[in-house]
Amino acid sequence: MEKSSTTQNSIPATDAPSHYFRFHLPHVHLGSVFGDDWFSLKAEAFARFFGTPVFLITQTFVVAIWIALNAMGLTKFDVYPFILLNLAFSLQAAYAAPLILLAQTRQADRDKAHADADAQHREALAMASEQRQALALQQTDRLLELIQQNTQLTTLVQELSKHIEVMTIQMHGKVVKGDTTL
Repeated sequence: MEKSSTTQNSIPATDAPSHYFRFHLPHVHLGSVFGDDWFSLKAEAFARFFGTPVFLITQTFVVAIWIALNAMGLTKFDVYPFILLNLAFSLQAAYAAPLILLAQTRQADRDKAHADADAQHREALAMASEQRQALALQQTDRLLELIQQNTQLTTLVQELSKHIEVMTIQMHGKVVKGDTTL
């Protein structure tokens, strides 16, 4: 029993999907930054949220209100120099930094995997293009050969037609003279 030929990704050549993302399939496991469980999805969403304008604007308003309430004396839970606010920023940084670093590392892994998949796709396109060019060259050579054969046959038909014409004229001349010998 023969084995079918395979591509670099161990996908059988006859069964290989024809869509662009076929080279990305081996890297699907990199899709989720922290994993696929509930906590991982929330951690990734949290890390992605840190860089959004919504987060920055919301944090700015919360800090402004915090400072305003404490500076004006409306509340006394964190008076100047705002130790509790500094503690909150430190706590936020302690959790945000590792999550952001993990997200960046995994994003770099995903980017590399996608770049590799894109390179494989470009190589497959180049190989297919080379195969098409080779096939076109073979077909062109075959067409030239067929045209040459057609030209030879046309020349042969022309020569035979001239011989037939000469024989017809000779025969006509003999028939008109009444000569029965050929």
